[in-house]
Amino acid sequence: MKKIIFIFSVIIVFSNISCSVYKTIVNVSRLKFKLGTVNNLSINGVSLEGKTNIKDFSPFEILRITSAFANKSFPVSFLVNVEAKNPNDGTSGYPRTDIELKSFPWNLYIDDKETIGGNINNSVSIPGTGEITIIPIRVDIDLLRFFKDKDYDQLINLAFAISGDKSHASKIALYAQPTVSTSIGDVTYPGKLKIISKEFSN
Repeated sequence: MKKIIFIFSVIIVFSNISCSVYKTIVNVSRLKFKLGTVNNLSINGVSLEGKTNIKDFSPFEILRITSAFANKSFPVSFLVNVEAKNPNDGTSGYPRTDIELKSFPWNLYIDDKETIGGNINNSVSIPGTGEITIIPIRVDIDLLRFFKDKDYDQLINLAFAISGDKSHASKIALYAQPTVSTSIGDVTYPGKLKIISKEFSN
């Protein structure tokens, strides 16, 4: 957060912008993001819900997945729930500020490899209550396109890892550059945020 405030402060100084604008920028910079749960993961239409390894698939489900793999495809779909927290609840010397997230262009990284990107379809209101607001991100990706070096079993394990199964080691992260609506107009973050599941980023 200090880095973002510093960058915005430099802009303000050289633009001779008022103190009220600076306070608005500070409030915006306090907005925090974190990766939450991953839901509804499926491989070529086969749900991973209730499954922990390849032995849990039925013969029909295995046929669907292996058929896709044989055709050099491994389509995976899931929902990433990004948690947003707006701490501007009127305490700690900051005025209560509700924030509207207008744009959230993101890039998905899996095991430190950049894959696909996208944006939210609609704006999201994040009230200044300190409570968590969920931003659902729909992901449709062909894992084989980005992980050509992995075999069938490795891709299955990667899908389980993305779903949040702790028995498989994988890291996913989002890099995003939010644009929020404020009383002074739309404000776009000066750089991309790395959003992970361990801690809030701002």
